[in-house]
Amino acid sequence: MDNMQKITTLTIFTAMMLFAISCGNGKKEKDAAITEKKAELEKLKADRSKTDDKIKALEEELSKIDTSIANAQKPKLVSIQKLQPTSFNHYIELQGRIDAENISYIAPRGAPGVVTAIYVKKGDRVRKGQLLLKLDDAVSRQNVVALKQSMAAVQTQLTLAQSIYERQKNLWQQNIGTEVQLLQAKSNAEGLQNQLKTIQENIKTAQEQWKLSNIYSDVNGVADEVNVRVGETFSGVTAQGPQIKIVNNSQLKVVGTIPENYLSNVKIGTDVIIQVPDINRTFNTKVSFVGASIDVNTRGFIVEAKLPNDANLKPNQVALVKIKDYGTSNALAVPVATLQNDEKGKFVMVASSQNGKLYAHKRMVNIGLLNGDMLEIKTGLQTGDAVITEGFQSLYDGQLITTE
Repeated sequence: MDNMQKITTLTIFTAMMLFAISCGNGKKEKDAAITEKKAELEKLKADRSKTDDKIKALEEELSKIDTSIANAQKPKLVSIQKLQPTSFNHYIELQGRIDAENISYIAPRGAPGVVTAIYVKKGDRVRKGQLLLKLDDAVSRQNVVALKQSMAAVQTQLTLAQSIYERQKNLWQQNIGTEVQLLQAKSNAEGLQNQLKTIQENIKTAQEQWKLSNIYSDVNGVADEVNVRVGETFSGVTAQGPQIKIVNNSQLKVVGTIPENYLSNVKIGTDVIIQVPDINRTFNTKVSFVGASIDVNTRGFIVEAKLPNDANLKPNQVALVKIKDYGTSNALAVPVATLQNDEKGKFVMVASSQNGKLYAHKRMVNIGLLNGDMLEIKTGLQTGDAVITEGFQSLYDGQLITTE
């Protein structure tokens, strides 16, 4: 390698090292800037809280020693709502689907066969026991015919054998003939009689097999799928799905999956509200089934609730399911928008009367569950408290307010 190549290689290596150092320094500077800004933000929040407290203290002091300042303070317009005990419920909300209690996927009772006739089309209402398809029955029919012909031949032979036996028996009673001849005649008649019984049983079996070429509906309902044509093989199901599907819409249910952490909150009989947005209908029902296992993929369990008979409901419709997992008849609740936070915790602003004037005060609270836009308050408020529901933004503790 000559001197020029060495210089070029050294220059490239040096540039790469400088680029890597600059990237590393850039990331460190970015992280340092983020940390610095976070710290500055926390400091500003703390300073603001201290400033608010100082403002409040100074205003209280000034209002005591300088009546002109107290009179000059302009009250802020707010809206208030007095708290009263009310019923409060919490719901687990999830998306479910409507399913039929009774869906039948029609399949041949015997071996698959070639379709020779179709007596139903998609959308037809069918009844239990109605003939839907006819499969090729040529072999079964010929088998029945052959067995009946065989039975007729054996019947003829049996009649002759029984006649011979009766004659031989009469001769034996007259001491004519031998006992061997009598026993042979009896054995022939009994053998043919047993053979006839076997053929008769075979005919019954063949006739049952022949009947298997008729495909019947086993439920009342609507033919939701008819995916087979004359000349095709009917096996009940293909790679594309069921060939004939009968749905009974008279018994419908909603099916949904709930996360496993709610397992102890949901039981059979739990209240359920079902909303079907497609038809703008709401149904009140109860949990009718709770799955006994947790799905390894979804980490949830199946819950079902029965629906009333409604012509507008269809299987696979989307439903919004609200399952009640908590309820009380004596709760204090406030609009969730009124809840605020500072470094000390969660609080709401309430109005209280002092010397004929209204003042805003900060009230620290412990919260419960949320239902829509209403938030349950566990502690910190009591019946009759006037919660500020509008105009609470930017209020400070002790600020003069008005509702007019």
